[in-house]
Amino acid sequence: MEETNREAVATAVQRVAGMLQRSDQLDKVEQYRRREARKKASVEARLKAAIQSQLDGVRTGLTQLHNALCDVKDIQNSLADVSKDWRQSISTIENLKDVKDAVVQHSQLASAVENLKNIFSVPEIVRETHDLIEQGELLQAHRKLMDLECSRDDLMYEQYRMDSKNVHDMNLIRSYFGQVQGLSEELSKQLWMVLQRAMVTVRRDPTMLVSVVRIIEREEKIDRKMLDRKKQTGFIPPGRPKCWKNRMNEFLEGTVSARIESTQSETRESDKMWLVRLLEITRKYVLDDLTVVKNLMVQCFPPHYNTFQVFFDLYHKSVSARVQELAAEDLEANEIVSLLTWVLNTYKSVDMMGHPDLQPECDVKQLEPLLPQHVVDDLLGKYLQTFTSNITGWLRKALETDKKDWQKETEPEADQDGYYQTTLPAIVFQMFEQNLQVAAQISETFKEQLLRVCLKQMNSFLVRYLIKKNQILESVNSLKRKYSQSTEATQNDPAIDKLLNEVAREGCQFLLDEVFLDLERHLNELLTRKWLLGSHAVDTICATVEDYFNDFAKIKKPNNQEMTSEAHRRVVVEYLKAIMQKRISFKNADERKEGADRMMKEAEQFRFLFRKLSAGEDTDRPCDAIAAIAEVFKLTDPGLLYLEVSTLVSSYPDIREEHIVALLAVRGDSSREMRQMIIETLNQNKPSTSSASQPVFRDITVPSITMTAMTSMTVPKLLK
Repeated sequence: MEETNREAVATAVQRVAGMLQRSDQLDKVEQYRRREARKKASVEARLKAAIQSQLDGVRTGLTQLHNALCDVKDIQNSLADVSKDWRQSISTIENLKDVKDAVVQHSQLASAVENLKNIFSVPEIVRETHDLIEQGELLQAHRKLMDLECSRDDLMYEQYRMDSKNVHDMNLIRSYFGQVQGLSEELSKQLWMVLQRAMVTVRRDPTMLVSVVRIIEREEKIDRKMLDRKKQTGFIPPGRPKCWKNRMNEFLEGTVSARIESTQSETRESDKMWLVRLLEITRKYVLDDLTVVKNLMVQCFPPHYNTFQVFFDLYHKSVSARVQELAAEDLEANEIVSLLTWVLNTYKSVDMMGHPDLQPECDVKQLEPLLPQHVVDDLLGKYLQTFTSNITGWLRKALETDKKDWQKETEPEADQDGYYQTTLPAIVFQMFEQNLQVAAQISETFKEQLLRVCLKQMNSFLVRYLIKKNQILESVNSLKRKYSQSTEATQNDPAIDKLLNEVAREGCQFLLDEVFLDLERHLNELLTRKWLLGSHAVDTICATVEDYFNDFAKIKKPNNQEMTSEAHRRVVVEYLKAIMQKRISFKNADERKEGADRMMKEAEQFRFLFRKLSAGEDTDRPCDAIAAIAEVFKLTDPGLLYLEVSTLVSSYPDIREEHIVALLAVRGDSSREMRQMIIETLNQNKPSTSSASQPVFRDITVPSITMTAMTSMTVPKLLK
């Protein structure tokens, strides 16, 4: 307490010191004192209020505890009175046992009197009930059966109440009514027979089906009553609960399953279209039966049975089980297509579950898939595998057939424009299109997958066959436009385009090889002494090429143009090769002039020929190389030879050092020192490569013997 006082004094000193730091603050001492006095009074008032509140709470709590104690004492006294009264009533209850036994006996006698008539007439009622069952009077038979069961159950219940352990009397009653259980079973058999033939019965005699449903409803009501009494007394009559409604549902489910399973009447061995027939029969049965359920059977059942939905689910379940059995069989490719088309498209279409006659009760959107997705994927994978194997065989066979057609002596077929064509593309793409049409019946996704397989197979096919580029390309693009939903390029597109270009080039090369095989002898005459003396080799070359290309006129334009361009290039290259092979070396200026003039003339012949073959297109560029070399040969002043060679190299950057050496050797008047000087100067002033320049000399090699004879350089260097 003293420590607290000291801390309070120290705090007060600090506050006073803070207030009186300046001399002018002394005038406000009285003001400060009053303010602190007000604060003190406020704090004391709050403390008093808090203490008063606590005291009030304690007082209230004590009052409530006192009241609770009084209540407990009152309850204790009441319990003592109850205990005293209970002990006094025990003797009274024991004295009433005789009265209780008399009441039970009276109840049994009353039940016996009430059922006395039925008890004495049990054999007669059993016979009547049996006759009614045989006559099909099911409602009347059930009424008598209920009377018999009611008499038996009441007697057994009263016996159970009087002495539940008296097995002898209970068995006596059970034995006396023993035939009642047999009648119940006999009646139930008739009910199940009607339900098994419900689809036929509801058309011929719907009242029979209504009677069956009413009987089952009665039995369900009795079952509930007996179960409720069992909860109260522990007694349940024999044969209860019958649960006929559950058995009815089981029979209906079995009837639907049998209906679906009975649709298969043929096998693959007897009919290749067995699966198509089976699926069509199933479709017809399901649609007809559900229509009957909606229009007739629903009226025979109470609304709470939800009859249409029950049958709808049963048929869906049975059909699903059946198609899963079919999917597990070793189906062929066409059978897989038939099954999946039916499952994925036909089943929910307007031809079956979505039929207008079943609307609006039938909601196909709520139907679960007939086949699990993994089963569908397995079937599609099996079909793709089989298709891939089959299409490989088909393409190989088509290839062999086309090969035999081209080897015939007769002229190939032509299209409406007169161009030669092969029927192979039409055959191949007809096979592709037929399979794509089938795939489209299954799903758009599967169609895209099959299209990718077709394009992939086309890659392999093109490697094995040389065929016209445009025919194949048009067919590929047609397939993609018709069967692909995507406008984006597939991963097969670049490979197919590349292969088609390679195939086109190889086809042109093959035909041109035949042309140049005939030209070989005449090409060998170029730039020889015989040529210089007046050979007609170029005339013959031009006439031969023109004659061949007259035959090639029935090749479609894009391929014909490509062949013309390639033939032009090869003619010029062969001409330049003749120069580089040093078949001739001019002896003097007159021979050089004569040879150059001849080269100019023959270059013009080539220009004229290929302008004619290419329908006037610009084809001068390759022949300009011949004219440029002729200018080198024609030059009379050796001092200007470097400038002429430099111009040639600038125009044709692909020309190499060995080419220049060979040209100078053919010219025949350049010394070894001059050749070396020209080469070294050109090496020091390499011309820039023009991106627009067309390589002419790139594929021309110079025989090593020429190089050895003409220069001491052993390693050629590129001028660019």
